[in-house]
Amino acid sequence: MQGELESPKQSRRRRLTLAQYIQRRNGVPVGATGSLRNMLYRSLGAGSFSSFWGYWNPIFGYYLGRYIDSPLRRVLPRSIALILTFVACGALHDLAAMAVRGSLAFFCTTLFFFLGAGVLVGRWTGLDFSGLPWVARAAINCTYIVACFALAFIARQVLAIP
Repeated sequence: MQGELESPKQSRRRRLTLAQYIQRRNGVPVGATGSLRNMLYRSLGAGSFSSFWGYWNPIFGYYLGRYIDSPLRRVLPRSIALILTFVACGALHDLAAMAVRGSLAFFCTTLFFFLGAGVLVGRWTGLDFSGLPWVARAAINCTYIVACFALAFIARQVLAIP
């Protein structure tokens, strides 16, 4: 019954193991030679900000999709679920930073909010640079990340976020 309510893409995603997911994203098995190179090449060369995150860190992406994004999308609109998934990812990064620093730090949470907002803006505007050469796509994706870092830094200063 439940499978009838899900789209084929959602149903297929649930059936993928972590190893299958990584193979699909990186083109090589878990831990294989070239895995990091493939991830960087595919993510930086992605034709949209959304596609960038489809390739970036597939292990983390697998668990974020399965345990945060999918449950949120059952009760919230897709765009809100996406932002909250990015914020949760940033919060997990901040928890690691706080454990090391021994003090509050919310920079990654703020950064990931802007990264998620960038994905939404890209989707809403239909931004697609997949027809450009790899170097141009990589430059655009790097600019997006640097711009989000700058926005997070400014927001942190303006809002006095620790």
